Amino acid sequence: MVFHTGAFMADLCLKNLSKKLIALGKDETTKKHFSKSKVDKFILDILSIVFPVRGFKEELNVNNLSLVLEKKRLVLSTFLNKLSFKEDETLINKFFSYLPDLKIKLKKDALFILEEDPAANSIDEVILCYPGFFALAVYRMANFFYEHQVCLLPRMMTELAHEKTGIDIHPGATLGCPLFLDHGTGIVIGETSRVGNYTKIFQGVTLGALSVEKEFKKKLRHPTIEEHCVIYSNATILGGKTFVGHHSTIGGNVWLTDSVPAYSLIFHEKKKLRQVDKLNYDV
Repeated sequence: MVFHTGAFMADLCLKNLSKKLIALGKDETTKKHFSKSKVDKFILDILSIVFPVRGFKEELNVNNLSLVLEKKRLVLSTFLNKLSFKEDETLINKFFSYLPDLKIKLKKDALFILEEDPAANSIDEVILCYPGFFALAVYRMANFFYEHQVCLLPRMMTELAHEKTGIDIHPGATLGCPLFLDHGTGIVIGETSRVGNYTKIFQGVTLGALSVEKEFKKKLRHPTIEEHCVIYSNATILGGKTFVGHHSTIGGNVWLTDSVPAYSLIFHEKKKLRQVDKLNYDV
């Protein structure tokens, strides 16, 4: 008889490892939720329904669209059932009734981006290519479920946009319409942030909290940005008592923890730059 000692030891080690992992997870929920990949697919499918240019696979007519919508209703029903959400049928009806309003809001976002960005050439380019638009689209869906007290699902939804774009918007934030998240990478918008209509936010901006202690969970922790503001790259605005008045501009790299009135311009004074001939400059 031949014993494969190496294979036997490997199998034994894997079994011991499995036991340890199961033991370490014994205090975690054993309830089986839906996979994140299914949530991601649901979001992308809904966006292709709202904007067929994003890849609606069927011929666009009433019959085909009705069939696809019914399939998506069943998917959402599965999500809500696994979350033990009560009145799931009512919420499903509300969500699908919300889709026309969702499209209206997102078209406003897209048109605002097209009007404000000299690099944008068409509405289709914005819908298909702009990471800020995608992040807003996912947020506007996730926020619907957040406002209806659905647990877990909204955060799973916004995490798709976070993974794909680097834009981290909490589904509980209150964002006006239209908005323009320009470039977008590194933008962080916290749960209780409030941002007014016609506001532009550039890459790297943080709308954050001054304190992350758990006791402040139910309180306004993040800033309020009123309408028609511009916040340039890498600005950091913190605190629930920090209000930025309408038509204000916050310059790049500004650190702001105090309120500013309407029509404010906040920026760093420029430091003097030197230009020398590097071939003859003695460091």
